[in-house]
Amino acid sequence: MTSELRPYTLIAELTHACPLSCSYCSNPTSRSQGPALSTETWRRVLEEAADLGVLQVHLTGGEPLLRKDLEELVARARALDLFVVLITSGVPLDRERLGRLKQAGLDALQLSFQDVVPEAAAQVCGKDVFQAKRRVAEWTVALGIPLTVNVVLHAGNIDRVPEFLALGRELGADRLELANTQYLGHAFQQREALLPSASQIQRAREVVRAALARHESGLEVVLVLPDYHAGRPRACMSGWGTRYLVVAPDGLALPCHAATCIPHLHFENVASTSLHEIWTESEAFRAFRGEAWMQEPCRSCADRSHDFGGCRCQAYLLAGDARAADPACELSPDHARVVALRARAEQRLLELRPPRG
Repeated sequence: MTSELRPYTLIAELTHACPLSCSYCSNPTSRSQGPALSTETWRRVLEEAADLGVLQVHLTGGEPLLRKDLEELVARARALDLFVVLITSGVPLDRERLGRLKQAGLDALQLSFQDVVPEAAAQVCGKDVFQAKRRVAEWTVALGIPLTVNVVLHAGNIDRVPEFLALGRELGADRLELANTQYLGHAFQQREALLPSASQIQRAREVVRAALARHESGLEVVLVLPDYHAGRPRACMSGWGTRYLVVAPDGLALPCHAATCIPHLHFENVASTSLHEIWTESEAFRAFRGEAWMQEPCRSCADRSHDFGGCRCQAYLLAGDARAADPACELSPDHARVVALRARAEQRLLELRPPRG
């Protein structure tokens, strides 16, 4: 391992349990079967992460608020000088607990919104929690905790990007992240229903560009385009096993949250193996580092050291081979599968469009 390959972010998946049931959830379709890590083990994981050079920890899930020891874990991470971000649906949360989390050392909060239309939001997540989320946002701002509003975009809500921009400004958020669905986990099974059309994506881009050009507020806006429409793949997780380290609720250490979909990889568990050993020596983290594993067309592609062939999980799910070029790439021999999915999405949206007159 070269000296520059240190993990920058620890993604601590404290639980896969969640009070919501979002149709685009990227959590594994089969939840971790092992026992959940204890508070003491999570404390050790945080300490080992700091020793490895990790600078920030994302406390996520599922819903991390379901962990009764969340305040203790926040405090331990902050004591280790880690930047602590809570990624949450806001359910369940009250102002008193949010205050305790801030006092423990919480640095920032990312709050998810499924839609700006309460009925549509409830249809996606299974509960009417829109107003509860608004209250969480208000408390967060009032307590002086930096707030990111996160929206997962899909065919059913992407046309409401203007309203999401207005919501972000109204809530006083510091950042609005409009992230198109990643088609992994449950979302992979729902991809044909979730995938927006090319025209929908173009309209969303134009709205965001216009908003940024107006500089109407201090709201930072980020639009993450969907892989299936990009033409070239993203550097998933900044490259496999190079910057991110995910620890699942049962202790499996993963290069990305969806990596268990690749069946031939063996993942070590933090309950029995140190993070340092996992990061430097484990088969799973070494499997797709660098370029030696690449096949054509990735092996001779000029972009191979920038996009690393794209998403390994997506390659496995769509092409059946985790070493293959990400089919989202137009150079992939399997790109036709993505094109066909896009065509089906376009046709479905045409069929759903109400007739004129």
